[in-house]
Amino acid sequence: MPRRAIKLTPLGRRLRYGGRKSLVVLLGVAIGFFLYVGDRQGFFGAKPTPDYEKYHNQHFRVVKAVDGDTIDIDVSDGQYSHTRVRLWGVDTPETVKPNTPPQHYGKEASQATARMCMDKTVRLELLASRSPTSTRDKYGRLLAYIFLEDGRMLNRVLVEQGFAYADPRFPHPHKEEFQALQDQARRERRGLWRDVKETDLPYYWRGKIHLGN
Repeated sequence: MPRRAIKLTPLGRRLRYGGRKSLVVLLGVAIGFFLYVGDRQGFFGAKPTPDYEKYHNQHFRVVKAVDGDTIDIDVSDGQYSHTRVRLWGVDTPETVKPNTPPQHYGKEASQATARMCMDKTVRLELLASRSPTSTRDKYGRLLAYIFLEDGRMLNRVLVEQGFAYADPRFPHPHKEEFQALQDQARRERRGLWRDVKETDLPYYWRGKIHLGN
């Protein structure tokens, strides 16, 4: 005896359609993820050039000064048309960090960086390492020393002139030099050191710096 077809209610038809649609969406997501990972690993063509080979000692034009210690340069970085670069070893007051109000001297630091390098050609220096991930921070930004057209290192200038703090949290070749420059800027009350308060300091310097005359 032939099996009788089960007649679905309107609700049943909607549920069956919804289930099929969900499967199609999940399948599409899975395929997209596979293609993305495959592309990043070079399965479908040339593997991405390592950061050190692509950026070290190369010249690029600055297309945006994001804030005092972060810039964008005119070379593609994966899915982005630009590469975001974080200056090694320095930390300027925040101006664009989500859920964080602009900090003391942040505007001045951002303006200083823009004035020195916006729409200009800079040279990048990266730290050589066997680990390809060590060229980036946790946000995926390239870590570099930035050299201006006149030969000065932007990272050094920002600390020297009181626009940035020397960042002691991570080791790098200029760490001691930057801290010495910060001490000198503080003693001479340059830039942010003219009227910075203890509460303005980054958490890693609070209680460790004498702010008196």
